[in-house]
Amino acid sequence: MAVKWTTGHSSSVLCLNVNKEGLVASGAERGELTIWNEEGIRLGQIQLPRTDDVTCVVFSPTYPSRLYTSHGETISMLDVRSFKGPIECFHVNEEEINCLSVNETDSVLAAADDSGAIKIMNLENKKVSRSLRRHSNICSSVAFRPQRPQSLVSCGLDMKVMLWNLQKARPLWTMTLQENEAEGVEQQSAGQFFNPPLAHSLSVAACGNVFGCGGEDGKIRIFRITGVKFEQELGFKGHTLGVSQVLFLPEVYWLLSGGNDGKVLLWDVSNEAGKQLKSPVKSIHRRKARTPASTKRDGEPKAMVANEHARILPKLSIEHGEKVNWISYAEIKGFRKVLVADQSSCISVYPLIET
Repeated sequence: MAVKWTTGHSSSVLCLNVNKEGLVASGAERGELTIWNEEGIRLGQIQLPRTDDVTCVVFSPTYPSRLYTSHGETISMLDVRSFKGPIECFHVNEEEINCLSVNETDSVLAAADDSGAIKIMNLENKKVSRSLRRHSNICSSVAFRPQRPQSLVSCGLDMKVMLWNLQKARPLWTMTLQENEAEGVEQQSAGQFFNPPLAHSLSVAACGNVFGCGGEDGKIRIFRITGVKFEQELGFKGHTLGVSQVLFLPEVYWLLSGGNDGKVLLWDVSNEAGKQLKSPVKSIHRRKARTPASTKRDGEPKAMVANEHARILPKLSIEHGEKVNWISYAEIKGFRKVLVADQSSCISVYPLIET
């Protein structure tokens, strides 16, 4: 059974984040922004200027009281110790921002928007240092890689996943998430509706070399980065509708996913993706950076990955019942919890007790 946090918002909760001290930030429609303690007690609430929807909230990895939020085309920085309004506001994006990511040194922020652009802002001088423009549609998610503060991954509704280094304006590697052509024809000929693999969400594991991506086709794909390239290690059907959120848990290869089918699932991807995923610390460096024949730059694999259809079952299945907007993870009084935001004004908190 879920515990409901009910006193923080009057409209749909869109995003969540948890800092190192256990404080939870939640953003909602019409500019609502709330801070909670780990017991679900509201500590503060404000309404951001212009009442644009709060689309993303991210705590600083190094300064737990510093909070970055996106609302409309604006990025606001706040101090949760004095939660009265933004300390600074930045207008660097031309269209609505969908996702923020801050590198682990809190020196650079990335903001992905509806135009497909990713604006890179230097947090020391508060200026844009790069504008990454390679997505041809909405850029839905961006994430810095742990242990690599100059490297990030992105995905978008153009069905592309990209690997970037901030020293270059072009992506190091690009892959298009297109289904096997024969499979798509077979589904369409059978009269079934075929959902294209629009990419909605990304999460990078603690090692920095493994990341997951959730798509509109209900599939979860696991990728492995080697040098300046990445390849798909695993792909499996996770949800009956689009996967709106994926989130790697810290220090393990367990992945949470949330979907438009109202389910929240916990996956262990360490074994199915091969020995390269066994250890978060030692994992990927042992394998030489090679380009397999099935992978090409700015394209899709020529052949399906060997374990593309591997049968993988969730360790935990939560029937949440509502379309999932956001998921986050917290340890509350020594117990692992998953926080879920949906179309309602409540936050649901579930225990993570794997089977």
